[in-house]
Amino acid sequence: MQRLVQLVLDLFDAPPAVAQPPASPSPPAPRSSQTSGPNRPLVLENQAQAAPDFIANAAPAVPLPAVLAPAEFRHPQANREIRLGDATVAFALQRARRRSIGFTVGADGLSVRAPRWVTLAGVDAAVREKQDWILRKLTDAQARRARQEDGRIRWADGGTLPYLGAPLALRLDPAHRFAGRGAALAPDAATGQPALHLALPHHATEAQIRDLVHAWLMREARRHFTERLDHFAPLLGVRWTALRLSGAQTRWGSAKADGSIRLNWRLMHYGPALIDYVVAHELAHLRVMDHSPRFWDTVAEVVPDYARLRAALRDQPAPLWE
Repeated sequence: MQRLVQLVLDLFDAPPAVAQPPASPSPPAPRSSQTSGPNRPLVLENQAQAAPDFIANAAPAVPLPAVLAPAEFRHPQANREIRLGDATVAFALQRARRRSIGFTVGADGLSVRAPRWVTLAGVDAAVREKQDWILRKLTDAQARRARQEDGRIRWADGGTLPYLGAPLALRLDPAHRFAGRGAALAPDAATGQPALHLALPHHATEAQIRDLVHAWLMREARRHFTERLDHFAPLLGVRWTALRLSGAQTRWGSAKADGSIRLNWRLMHYGPALIDYVVAHELAHLRVMDHSPRFWDTVAEVVPDYARLRAALRDQPAPLWE
């Protein structure tokens, strides 16, 4: 009887069994430099089995969109705002006498022109319908603007600006030890490379330097453009009558039936081949005043690789001056 009682007491008083934690897996041996490298694929199989406890017990991951700030595109003259996916788009809405809704994405953002009879709800619906195109164009414009900011010209001694596709150093030369009116290309005393020497004191302001460079670049543009117009016009069998310089931000040139040509002086930042494409483009309009296949065939007569140059010009924004 006593033995039976003791057996019952042992059953109730025995400490509960404690599960032993599994032995920690040995850390993987470090990979040698011979088996690693950018071309070796990462092995992700069974990664969860080897995950350390702090990962296994971590809180659920936060979705990436919740971490990143939503994109915002805001036109300076915005008078209407809409949410497109994760992006906020504030656009400039203008009423116009037209039959359909038009969309323009430029450096400032999205502009929408709509007939007066279209309701605001109808405008919003049209914007949402073009959402993918609008967001792609806005993102491209934003990236282009960022590249322009990175290439902003520093108006000071030692600053550089692109000239005919290559960086050109600015040198202040108070003694005016060069031939030319106010500014001229001359070898740099330090590097021996061509530099733009400016007859200005070392304490000259940014505005003074910028204005003098602008005057010089305008003279160079007129000289270079005239030379290239005279080169391509006979090849295309056309005659140009006048050259005007433009400083537009979004248009490289234009041509009129009377033979007058307008070219953007900012083209002087680009390489000669890109300039030649624009010159040939405008001269070709003196034969074909549209962008039909016949027009592009005309351009190809003198610039066979115009498509590549056209894309390069579109992808390389001119540097900001202000």
